[in-house]
Amino acid sequence: MRNNLATALLLLMIVTPVVAQYQQALPGYRYEFPRDHFNHPDYKTEWWYYTGNVKSADGHRFGFELTFFHQAVTRDGQTVGDWGVRDLYMAHLALSDITGGRFYHTERLNRAGPGIAGASLEQQKVWNGNWQVQWKDGEQHLQAIANDFTLDLLLRSDKPPVIHGRNGISQKGAAAGNASHYISLTRLLTSGTIELNGKSYVVAGTSWMDHEFFSSGLDRDEVGWDWLSLQLGGNAEIMLYRLRHRDGSVDPFSSGTFVDANGRSTFLSANEFTMTPLGETYASPATKAVYPIAWRIEIPPLGLDLRITTPLPSQEMTSAGDAGLSYWEGAIDIHGTRRGAAISGIGYLEMTGYAGPLELGK
Repeated sequence: MRNNLATALLLLMIVTPVVAQYQQALPGYRYEFPRDHFNHPDYKTEWWYYTGNVKSADGHRFGFELTFFHQAVTRDGQTVGDWGVRDLYMAHLALSDITGGRFYHTERLNRAGPGIAGASLEQQKVWNGNWQVQWKDGEQHLQAIANDFTLDLLLRSDKPPVIHGRNGISQKGAAAGNASHYISLTRLLTSGTIELNGKSYVVAGTSWMDHEFFSSGLDRDEVGWDWLSLQLGGNAEIMLYRLRHRDGSVDPFSSGTFVDANGRSTFLSANEFTMTPLGETYASPATKAVYPIAWRIEIPPLGLDLRITTPLPSQEMTSAGDAGLSYWEGAIDIHGTRRGAAISGIGYLEMTGYAGPLELGK
């Protein structure tokens, strides 16, 4: 039942027409914080992505993902009551036990109900059942409980929010409104505990948070994307996404952002970087998808030439059904050069559309 509901949510994202009752992501949006860290009910789709790399004192390494999705179902003005379906909330939770060589994941889907799931500026919280992120005193308290593991982490941003794209929007296609309002916290200093199979680990490291809200999907010719968050030595970060066409070519609306040590951001257009698979792949036994898990990243304006690898190939988030909900999202290692000097780092890689074409934009 859970997976059938998740499939239904994705189908709503794909086929529900965008009508005038939803706002489009258009140039000139005026961001305000903390308001824009929370809910935007006038937009059809919204999500919050938390990913991170942490270690225990003895070197046990983990990656984690906690993501919250909101999808508006109706804005027709009808009174539907606490249990009516005006909005759906899906969440994904994953733990990469890198040292142990195992990947754990689960998902859930809820309606808002009487406080079951939601996002609230007034409460300073995003939640789905007992998975939640609570903002307080400049920190975010991330908590999630699954059958095999729990996360209890404190995240404090080392930099101000980054606004991706140009003029307040991250454009995903040529049409007006085919875009998102896209915010990231690119270096969240992270500490807390992970419990896995009855054992508790005190951990520390860094995390990343992406938040997008929008009302339009991918162009018809786009089938998925490859997305990277890179946390480099020298306190710099990079976000890149590569939108893929059905014929395998790269969409010219692919883009990225470079964030320097002081938090200043620079837009990267599609012609300023390349993301090239290096041939190493992971073949999923569950979905039969084949994911490229080693990449070369070249950003000539920054003098960067990077190699992306993963210490754990099997980091695919799978769902039942064939609606294309499955994707690969996992911890990565970074090695390369910047203007000839060695540089390294950690991050996260997401690859969608390999288990089936998507019709939704990130």
